[in-house]
Amino acid sequence: MAATFIFFILLAAFSLSILGVFSFEPAPMQDFCVADPTNLVAVRVNGMACKNPMFVQADDFYYSGLHINGDTRNSYGYRVTPVTVYQIPGLNTLGLSMIRIDYAIWGANPPHTHPRATEILTVLEGTLQVGFITSDPQNRLITKVLQRGDVFVFPVGLVHFQRNLGHSNATAIAALSSQNPGVISITNTIFGSNPPIATEILAQAFRVDNKTVNRLRRKF
Repeated sequence: MAATFIFFILLAAFSLSILGVFSFEPAPMQDFCVADPTNLVAVRVNGMACKNPMFVQADDFYYSGLHINGDTRNSYGYRVTPVTVYQIPGLNTLGLSMIRIDYAIWGANPPHTHPRATEILTVLEGTLQVGFITSDPQNRLITKVLQRGDVFVFPVGLVHFQRNLGHSNATAIAALSSQNPGVISITNTIFGSNPPIATEILAQAFRVDNKTVNRLRRKF
């Protein structure tokens, strides 16, 4: 298992290098811009101020933890372990990041989008059904069942999902073409916004009555 995990980490690293070439971030004009979230005064680059390069250390480019199983004991049965600019400050301006996703039996990463990144996912263990939906007016579902070692791409901004179809836990690792890809969970965004979207608007949008909207809202 250890050798397999190392192999897929190397595969993900290669994917990250490819994504970096085609990322949406502007090309860096310096060696690096290590994020300094404590600096609220300095000029920011892509949302983050740069740390003085004389104070940069190896730990600014380091993270340990992708070998640890994520806790999937939640209502969806999945857990994401992110490695973005918030975990590795040295990713700032480099246009790439990674995540590990753990799935309980029949666990699902529900429909969501990454507004700033394309995602390329590799299955480490288990069987996953994955898919994304094209934009209006076609709204086509593009879906496939993946096995260990399979790779699938989710285009930037499109709604996508994964679900564990196997009878054991599943694990995947993904690379994203932004150091801060963001995530918009469809159900949480619609029914859990603050302040809430007017009940009448949601009832009209989903063609249900107000009582149904309120019942759904209570779940989020």
